[in-house]
Order: sequence, then C-alpha cells, then structure tokens
Amino acid sequence: MKFRPDTFTIMLLGAIGLASFLPATGTAGELLAKAGTVAVALLFFFHGAALSREQIVAGASHWRLHILITALTFGFFPLVVLPINGVSSFAPSWMPFDLGLGFLYLGVLPSAVSSSIAYTAMARGNVPAAICSAAASNVFGMMLTPFLLLLLVSSAGSGEFAVGEALKDIMVQLLLPFAVGHAMRPILGGFLGRNESLMARYDKCVIWLIVYSAFSHSVESGLWQNLPVKAIVLTVLLCIGLLTLFMFFARFLVQRFGFSLEDEAAVVFCGSKKSLASGLPMAKVLFSGHPGFGMIVLPIMCYNQVQVILGAILAEKYREKIAAAKIE
Repeated sequence: MKFRPDTFTIMLLGAIGLASFLPATGTAGELLAKAGTVAVALLFFFHGAALSREQIVAGASHWRLHILITALTFGFFPLVVLPINGVSSFAPSWMPFDLGLGFLYLGVLPSAVSSSIAYTAMARGNVPAAICSAAASNVFGMMLTPFLLLLLVSSAGSGEFAVGEALKDIMVQLLLPFAVGHAMRPILGGFLGRNESLMARYDKCVIWLIVYSAFSHSVESGLWQNLPVKAIVLTVLLCIGLLTLFMFFARFLVQRFGFSLEDEAAVVFCGSKKSLASGLPMAKVLFSGHPGFGMIVLPIMCYNQVQVILGAILAEKYREKIAAAKIE
C-alpha cells in the first residue's frame, strides 16, 4: 500500500518549512503570538457553545480518566526519561550531560493545553475531559515540574514561579471563553451543530498556527545554528521513540481499564504532549545563566515539533475510527 500524506499533513510540513526559512520574529512574532492567543480563546468559545451541559458535567466528573492522564504525564514520562539522564550509565554515548538533563526536564513538564484539546477535538474525542485534564495539568505543573526535576536530579537551586499568573492566564484565556461560549449555546448551538465541518476546519487552522508559531520560536532560539546536526537528528529520533512508546503504553492502559475510544483519544493527546509555552519560560528560571542552556532546551523544541506532526496524523486516524464506530 502506497503512503499518501493528506492535505493537512502537507500543510503542517509547509508550516515547518516556512518557519525554518521565514520565521516570525520581532514584531511579527509578537503579533503572531497575540493572534494565537485570540484563536485559542475562540476555539474554547466555540467548543463551549457546541457542548451540552450533560457533556461538560460528564467530562469534569470522569475522575478515573483524569487520574490516568496525570499519572502518565507526571509519573510514567519522568521514569522513562530518567535512565537517559546525562549522569546515568544508560545514557547514549553521543549524549552530552546537558542534553540528557534536557530530556529529564522534558519528562517532568506539564501537558500542552491548547494543542492537547485541539487535537482531541479534531479526533472527535472526549473534549470536556480533555479541557479539564489539560488545564489542571498546566496549573499544577507549574509547581510539580521544579519539584520533580529537583527530586530526580541532584542539582541545587530552583526559581520562583508565577503560579498565580499562570492560573489567571488559564482562567482568562481558556476557561472564561469556554464559559461564555456555553452561556451562548442557546444562540449558537444550532448553527455550530449544523456546521461541524466549519468547526473542524477552524480546529486545523488553529493547529497550523500553533505549529508555525512554535517552530518559529524554535528556529529563533537557534535550533539549527547552535547545535551539531548529529545531535539534532538523534534527538529527534529519540523524541519519536519516546512519543511512540508513550502512545502504545497509553492505549494499552486505556483498553485495559475499559475506557471508550473517545476517552482513549483524550488520554493519548493530553498525556503525551509537553508544553513548550510553559517549558521554555520555566527553563529560563531553572537554568538561568547555564552555559549549556541551548542544549537543555533542545529536547523540548524537538519533541514539540514531533508531537504536532505525529499528533495531527494520529488525530485524523482517531477521527475516522470514532466516526466508523458511531456508524456501527
């Protein structure tokens, strides 16, 4: 069977190519970041208007699913990357200490809120549960990430994190638009229900914007210029291996516990994604003045690109499987 990438995959590759040769920097980068903030807020607004009260209550009360996602994000992932820490005897010979430290830091990061929910929505998974889990992961991750990193690595010093500011951002940019949209469901619910394809296209546009913005930031941070090509290639391959291992393990647990296919999509996307938006600012605090800072943040940037590409392909597969299951 010959593999033919779909249009959306080609668009994502185009976003990466465009960001590599023409990244949004300076004022353009700031405007793009603001546009992304508005786009994500609108995404939550539309999903709030599209979801019924029963769906929201069911998502928030799905405690078994939330426990599983949290355990995978802050338990399984750190344990998997622990052996490849730079000081470990299991670390690959090509991996410098700082790069190994970067993988360990990647493992303790919280979930990426917007892309986790966007992919779950694109897959037609359990969006209410994804919203609750991803938002909680990001808030608690601001406290858990430094603690877990210091617990797993014998390094001194941690920084002060603006937990209150992070909570405010999530409330204002995510939960408030969702609540306002849900309040307007009597007005917009019928229109959105009749135009699900329009919502699907908007989901994809938001994801494209996230990919281009994230990769622009990575390129501007010196992804291609400041690091050896060999280290970048092997790091990307290791990131692909980590994501693949996680997804297989997550699917195994979901099926073992008897969750639905919609729940499986939420677990895979919310549990596997790591937040670049939270990871880079926290890294600047934790590793302030560290000479190997570029090497430390390389796994975050590479993993971010891997997760958005493979996640988009997987979301399409889930969408097809969930649609077929509903027909049956």
